[in-house]
Amino acid sequence: MPTEIPDIVISRLPVYLRALERLTQEGQEVTSSHELGRRLGISSAQIRKDLSHFGGFGKQGTGYKIAFLKEQLRQVLKVEREWNVVLVGAGDLGSAIAHYRGFSDRGFHIISVFDNSAEKIGRKLSTYDIEPMSQLDEFVTEHDIRIAMIAVPAEHAQQVADTLVKAGVKAILNYAPINLSVPEGVHVQYIDPVLHLQRMTYYLSE
Repeated sequence: MPTEIPDIVISRLPVYLRALERLTQEGQEVTSSHELGRRLGISSAQIRKDLSHFGGFGKQGTGYKIAFLKEQLRQVLKVEREWNVVLVGAGDLGSAIAHYRGFSDRGFHIISVFDNSAEKIGRKLSTYDIEPMSQLDEFVTEHDIRIAMIAVPAEHAQQVADTLVKAGVKAILNYAPINLSVPEGVHVQYIDPVLHLQRMTYYLSE
């Protein structure tokens, strides 16, 4: 597999996988780049180009076998396995994340929640005991955690990221409204609803 694949291509693969899962639920066994394109608002040529980075998954005129393509994309994205995740932050946002069941359905399992509030430490959040931040680095190292989610106020996010990276985390999903500084080899994805709202208002008429 090529090593230098544009990140924008990687970002579309989970979208394709989700569409294929939907087609499976609808009882469909074969699809095409044209059908996927219509569903996703992406050109069929772009879909074929994206998939070509990883090999030939279909035949011209016959389309893609959905089960096979799903399995191949799952392997490319490394989601054919289970991933343990730590969540840092047990406030309103952290609580919503901890209660959300969509992660485990897709192979991502939150196994512990950390916070620095004395009022929260030791209490339950969903099914998790809230652990103190002082134990975060030891827990991450001991359980070989590669993925973490940060849901703390912006002023604490960088310090949390530094602790996670030092303990061995290589992928961070950051809900804090701040850009993190991390070493090369550590991947960060940002989720800030306000940024998306601001992007959308550009297109609204007065």
